[in-house]
Amino acid sequence: MNELDRRRFLFSAAVTAPMLGLTGASAAGTERDSERRGEDHPVRTGADELAAEGWHRLRGVRVGVIANPTSVLTRPAAGLPHVVDDMHAAEGVRVVAVFGPEHGFRGTAQAGGSEGDHTDPRTGIAVYDTYGADVAELAGMLRQASIERLVFDIADVGTRFYTYIWTMYTAMRAAVRAGVPFTVLDRPNPLGGSAAGPVLDPAFASGVGELPIAQQHGMTVGELARMFDGEFLPDQEGERLPGLDVVETSGWSRGHTFDGTGLPWTPPSPNMPTPDTARVYPGTGMFEGTAFSEGRGTTRPFEIVGAPGVDWRWAERLNSVGPAGAYFQETYFVPTFSKHRDTTCGGVRVHRTGTAEFDAISTAVTMLVQAKRLYPDVFGWRPDNWIDKLTGSARLREMVDAGADTAEIVGAWAEELAGFRRRRRPYLLYR
Repeated sequence: MNELDRRRFLFSAAVTAPMLGLTGASAAGTERDSERRGEDHPVRTGADELAAEGWHRLRGVRVGVIANPTSVLTRPAAGLPHVVDDMHAAEGVRVVAVFGPEHGFRGTAQAGGSEGDHTDPRTGIAVYDTYGADVAELAGMLRQASIERLVFDIADVGTRFYTYIWTMYTAMRAAVRAGVPFTVLDRPNPLGGSAAGPVLDPAFASGVGELPIAQQHGMTVGELARMFDGEFLPDQEGERLPGLDVVETSGWSRGHTFDGTGLPWTPPSPNMPTPDTARVYPGTGMFEGTAFSEGRGTTRPFEIVGAPGVDWRWAERLNSVGPAGAYFQETYFVPTFSKHRDTTCGGVRVHRTGTAEFDAISTAVTMLVQAKRLYPDVFGWRPDNWIDKLTGSARLREMVDAGADTAEIVGAWAEELAGFRRRRRPYLLYR
């Protein structure tokens, strides 16, 4: 078999296998493990808690809700009803407006899209499109709808550059301007409570990171809301919210990742299909700032990474340097959209060993360092230096380009990360 035929054979055997995900007995075993952990550690979300009380805290006022498809109640027998539908049916609760973020209220839009202003056909409630709206525009929407309390219930994935927490912060600023109290229906952080990675330099603030928090912040949205209200709103808006109510989850602790909650996973966006995606995302999400595909257009986005011209050497090198808690499978794939669409890419699929040692950010730094060294003619940064927005400064890009190793790069943010951990401490709600 000549070299060309050998490559064709290897590609035909490998191109689909890494993209199939867990199937059959493997998937069933994972689901049983998750269910067993859920029985040991039952978790109820803030929405579950408030719904069990009949939504009584929301009665008698004009309510606005910021929600998306993750805003569900944990009632599997009822098909995980949406909180807006349940509120709408509750006696004495008057939901007068819903505010849809990126991907939309019901989740019909892809990355970078939304559903536009419309009337929800199921409830008849007015839906406002907030994606891309600034503080003044959102405050105008609150006034137009005569909102008397604004409720936020969207599941986060624990990463600074995942945009829903900035939707929340914009809404909090708008609520200050409109004089509207704010309620957060809290949900577990699927990564647990540990903070990791660089802290954003305010000079690099953008829509994927507005405030100086760690790349993996290790906080729930309720804890972040408390921190935003206490640390940042007074500076940017001159005052705090007229009222902040965080409806806490029960049964969750900082040591729980999503598998330990027993809760059903509802994808918070089209490219976040599983909890496994969320676990690697704080690190491999950085590949959005490179010429490599981050796996969009495959069935394992952010777990599969690569580019045309990458071969077995990347997996071989990564496995030899051995980042803790991870191993790498040689992979070939053809993205159906986004980078390198309809083009064969070589790369790796990131696997976690299941140990507590896994650090998504240091693992991805190792991937970046070795990709730069092995494929200098293939690897590169996006021309707009988007990597700087994702990581919160130019430091990572400059250190990788200068040939620094993983330990040097990760060590460069140790002091600022320790400072963030101290700063967040007064706002934490869970042990």
